[in-house]
Amino acid sequence: MATKVLDRLTVAASPPAPGGVLPLTFFDVPWLFTGPVERVFFYPYPHTAEHFTASLLPSLVSSLSAALHGFYPLLGRVRPCPDGGGGYEFCSAGGDAGEGVELTVAESSDDFDELSGGGPRDVARLYALVPQLPKTEDGTFALAAAQVTVFAGRGIAVGVSIHHVACDDSSYMHFVKTWAGQCRVAAGEESADAAVPPPPFLDRSVVADPEGLAARTLDEMRQLAANGPPPPPPPTGPPPKLVIASFVLARNRIDQLKQRVVANGGGVHCSAFTVACAFAWACLARVDGADTERRAHLLFSVECRRRLAPPIPQEYLGNCLRPCFVEVGLGDLLSADGVVAAAAAIGASIRALDDGVLAGAGGWFHKILSLVPQRPMSVGGSPRYGVYDTDFGLGRPSKVELVSIDKTPGTVSLAEGRDAQAGIEIGVVLPEAEMARFSACFSDGLEQL
Repeated sequence: MATKVLDRLTVAASPPAPGGVLPLTFFDVPWLFTGPVERVFFYPYPHTAEHFTASLLPSLVSSLSAALHGFYPLLGRVRPCPDGGGGYEFCSAGGDAGEGVELTVAESSDDFDELSGGGPRDVARLYALVPQLPKTEDGTFALAAAQVTVFAGRGIAVGVSIHHVACDDSSYMHFVKTWAGQCRVAAGEESADAAVPPPPFLDRSVVADPEGLAARTLDEMRQLAANGPPPPPPPTGPPPKLVIASFVLARNRIDQLKQRVVANGGGVHCSAFTVACAFAWACLARVDGADTERRAHLLFSVECRRRLAPPIPQEYLGNCLRPCFVEVGLGDLLSADGVVAAAAAIGASIRALDDGVLAGAGGWFHKILSLVPQRPMSVGGSPRYGVYDTDFGLGRPSKVELVSIDKTPGTVSLAEGRDAQAGIEIGVVLPEAEMARFSACFSDGLEQL
């Protein structure tokens, strides 16, 4: 189905942003050579493309401009530090330097209802709704881009791409909700005090690095790049088509999982996040392989803002995540009590944070690299971020999709449910045949509760 670009706008901050230079912290550096976090927010919108262009688009543009005033680092680039020391920094010229975020305006003839549903869909169809970060030729790269796609008479999709080196999911959603709140203000629906979240906190000095972790991690990344990656295996045929689908753990199912884990797992740290990850991990294990002698691995991130000493503001703009590593025997994960075994291991990993959230930080990067061949399950997003509270004046989204989970095999997304009773929504990207097996495992697992 065709997606036609109607316009490409460069949206600057208004009033003009101050600009400036910010360092990369040791939380940012590991994301330097990765890519963007990409989400699509779907909203019903029963109007023509012409009505959208005349009525809603001006508010979307002016509100994006207003949001960028506080989030001005997203206007800039990441560049090598000019001192020649080998580091990197954020640089935004500010003022009238012509900096802006590219906003693509498009129209799609694809099936809005299918794309915004939860069933398996070709990931490529969703990527038509996600903006690509503009490329540069001077060794720098853009940090953010947005796209608004109208489906005439059906709905609109708002796609937002932000490079992970700029910020984590907490900051990502802080920015998107600021844009959405400013849009409601521009439409005259709410006052700024009621609609717009507090401004971002930009002082990078609050992230201390007494052991020089940022420089050490960057050196390790350079050494890895210099040695070059191992040659890929020869292709054996066309790659399978990847599909994305959503699975819901309703609140009553989460409670049943918690009860089962507590009854069988002793003093397990048993949150909704824990049991959702454990259940998804057990389902993926049943899809993935039968070598029960090996170890199964899970990798998820924990936000550190409130865990640091002293804590830093929740509005801090940047990355503030640490990895958590979990492993269990695959045989245990595939057993009838696989969810209990997974939840116990996840809970132990979370409890270990009490020993110090930065404990072992010097080895995080190498440990992540060592796990890549093991194809760990990793987790993107969190129910904490309230993605379904993102209202551009159109009400709650009918669907939010974290599309970029397809970049790393074995990654699932977590979000709160679309309504009060929906619990947790789990997003999965798999080849079609494997998705069918995952769906069957998910349904069977719920029936056994």
